[in-house]
Amino acid sequence: MFDRFDRQINYLRISVTDKCNLRCVYCMPAEGVVLRPHQDFLSFEQITDVARAAIGLGVSKIRLTGGEPLVKRGIVELVAMLAPLAGLDHLAMTTNGTLLARYAGELKAAGLHSLNVSLDTLDAERYGSLTRGGDIDAVHAGIRAALAQGFAVKINMVVLDDTSEQEIAGMREFCTRAGAQLQLIDQFHLKRKKTDTKRFDRPGSCAACNRIRLTPDGKLKPCLHSDREIAIDFTRLEESLTEAILAKPVRGDVCTNREMVQIGG
Repeated sequence: MFDRFDRQINYLRISVTDKCNLRCVYCMPAEGVVLRPHQDFLSFEQITDVARAAIGLGVSKIRLTGGEPLVKRGIVELVAMLAPLAGLDHLAMTTNGTLLARYAGELKAAGLHSLNVSLDTLDAERYGSLTRGGDIDAVHAGIRAALAQGFAVKINMVVLDDTSEQEIAGMREFCTRAGAQLQLIDQFHLKRKKTDTKRFDRPGSCAACNRIRLTPDGKLKPCLHSDREIAIDFTRLEESLTEAILAKPVRGDVCTNREMVQIGG
């Protein structure tokens, strides 16, 4: 399906949880998120229904995000429910990698195609500071496990204001040695106006945006940098998705009603 600006929307990002086992300084408040009752969030059956309807409208790629998707109980079951959907060409996941060594084999067996692993530095002390206590060794173990399973792996490196060129060069070398692909992400803030830059791989140009997002509590976000949300109506799923696609703005602005961890990037 095409939006009002002739962009083909074929990519759905699904945030399965707003919980995370890290507290990255640019993503999660130090105190974490307010815990909400289980019934506030979509079930796996509902997520699958939304995915099936989206595929019917032309979506061919789905990415599972968080928060941290691997802290979601039963996440492998969800992958197994989504992977066989007719018309879905690619099922991906973005993870911080700390739990990946435990789940890589199960995710592969369930039908996941690729993984993006967030890793902003190779320096263990700096990593611990950026994540407020994360263990970089667990991430390295997760990357090794994913590659051993045959996953295509991208390393998502957020380039912060104090990230040095030496750090970027070191990460490039690490990815080359490991057999992973590096993706540089400009640090951006939802509450500041979106800007485009050709220096980094992400965020992409609004003119080429091909995605919509589903939040854990059942809202469709036509644009990451916008407060506009459409509540999923399960009696008219295709209509809800169509409304979201047609609500995509020509260009992102700011998002003030959600934190990054609640959307999944």
